[in-house]
Amino acid sequence: MRRVRPGRRLWITGLVLVPLGVLLSAGTWWLGDAAFGGHTAGSDAMRPTYEQGDVVFTKKIDGTDVHRGDAVFSYLPGRYTDTDLVLQRVIGVGGDRVSCDGHQVLVNGKPLREAYVAGGDPVGDGKSYDVTVPEGRLFVMGDNRVTSRDSRHFLADGQSGTIPADAVRERAFDGAGLALTMVGIMIGGFVLALIGLGCGLAGWLIMRRAPRTQPTPAAPSAFRSP
Repeated sequence: MRRVRPGRRLWITGLVLVPLGVLLSAGTWWLGDAAFGGHTAGSDAMRPTYEQGDVVFTKKIDGTDVHRGDAVFSYLPGRYTDTDLVLQRVIGVGGDRVSCDGHQVLVNGKPLREAYVAGGDPVGDGKSYDVTVPEGRLFVMGDNRVTSRDSRHFLADGQSGTIPADAVRERAFDGAGLALTMVGIMIGGFVLALIGLGCGLAGWLIMRRAPRTQPTPAAPSAFRSP
């Protein structure tokens, strides 16, 4: 039976663990960058859901994946002077009728239940409006209706204050657990690669220093041919 050269198993272990760890870390990083994101809330317009300075975890989406009630980041260059990426809540989608009688917000004639609004006040300035959202557009508002500058403040822009659905870039969600899991996987992959590197190096050093074993010559036969 052929003896395994000292250190060879460690070296092979390193060859397996290093690429596995790199693949694990790099793959998780790529997935996180491609599918998820994060931003800092730049104002109190979405208070109390998101306070100014809060880190908001997001999933990257497009306008076809937007639903009523979603808190979304939209790219709206020129609409605001201080930022192009705005966090607001979707109140109505294409075809919806969004209205306010000065006391409550209604969508398609039904009062909208909004437990998330600041101070339990869904109206804010108390102004009335009645908008039919064009197809492919969204009616959006902040959760802090008193301070938020949203669709209500652009009603005379020719689009009833709505924004294009394809302006939506990301949807906010409670991603703290997912973020910690992904960071843990990336760290685990990095540690795995380091362990593999250590095993491979140790195995290489052992193989280099160990003398190569010579095959044992066969014992001479005790019998000779006549």
